[in-house]
Amino acid sequence: MTQPRRGGEYDVAVIGGGLVGSALAWGLARSGQTVAMLDEGDIAVRPSRGNFALVWVQGKGLGMSDYAGWTKKSSDDWGGFADLLYQQTGLDVAYRRPGGFMPMLSEEDLQARANAMMRLHNQPDMIPYPYEVMDRETLRKELPFIGPEVVGGTYCPLDGHCNSLRLLRTLHKGIGMLGVDYRPNHRVERIEHRDGGFRMAIAGNGAGGEIRAGKVVIAAGHDGARLAPMVGLSAPVRPQRGHVIVTEKTAPFLHHPTVYIRQTDEGGVMIGDSFEEAGFDTTLQPGVSSAIAERAIRFFPLLGKLNVVRSWAALRVLTPDGFPIYEESKTAPGAFVATCHSGVTLAANHALTLAPLIAAGGLGDRFTPFSARRFHVPQAA
Repeated sequence: MTQPRRGGEYDVAVIGGGLVGSALAWGLARSGQTVAMLDEGDIAVRPSRGNFALVWVQGKGLGMSDYAGWTKKSSDDWGGFADLLYQQTGLDVAYRRPGGFMPMLSEEDLQARANAMMRLHNQPDMIPYPYEVMDRETLRKELPFIGPEVVGGTYCPLDGHCNSLRLLRTLHKGIGMLGVDYRPNHRVERIEHRDGGFRMAIAGNGAGGEIRAGKVVIAAGHDGARLAPMVGLSAPVRPQRGHVIVTEKTAPFLHHPTVYIRQTDEGGVMIGDSFEEAGFDTTLQPGVSSAIAERAIRFFPLLGKLNVVRSWAALRVLTPDGFPIYEESKTAPGAFVATCHSGVTLAANHALTLAPLIAAGGLGDRFTPFSARRFHVPQAA
């Protein structure tokens, strides 16, 4: 473990030990910073443990072309990111980029999807990427086990997936090897901007006292809404519940991820397809799981023969428009907020692009579109 600098100070304190915080801590330490990562512990909501593990590009960014470009960049960098993690830790996060599909169960849905993709790519300043709208027969050549109700779908060669729990484990091993001072059960109660740096009051499970750092990065998911205003920032996020089902392992049949169904590297099938406004309630709803399973069987009838081995509900971190917030405080320079609902897809960006910029001192104009100030611009009458 790296010892703190004089007076117990670190170059950077990262608040949040999930996928966003861990990727940033890894990238900051790799950039030569002394880092403390403060993690609330297992009492936290932890969206990272409910992630569907897609590295997904197609369809993202309608309404913000900068986000589409940011997502594509992370997808392009993900292979190199996975290689770096493997070289460092010896752990394979099972990243694959075979291209992904979004199958449809009606002609109306397929047409709506095609129209949405067209609008996305017609946006000003949009960075184009390849995609294809397929009819049923074309789709069936790639996904031979689709059900009779599937009429077609869209395909993008940039889409992929990984093992998200192994990614979190690998990042935690990596930050340990880089000397990050990981502090679980350290809930940050208060942040003060003082003496040219930041002081964080800590509480939780015997932890206490104060952590000092020259910079602070708030990557605490839902808790960012509470913490960001302490340093003149805003993180207006809300929880959105989603259910996930995992089946028993079966012979490989799905070699491409789809937006709702994917076969993992271990052989099980993950199914996720709910978007519920239920506050912070993570209670499993059997009716929702049943509806998800029924729809999945319509896509791939062979799923009906598999046993379910796990099912749970987890909470996404959503901003009002669904796009990330990346911003440095104007009133407390050196304080940053980083929040998004795509911690897997954007992990390469957070580790390889965002973290080095924070280490160097600032984000620059490139990230202005991601500022929370966009939520306060008066709407035209």
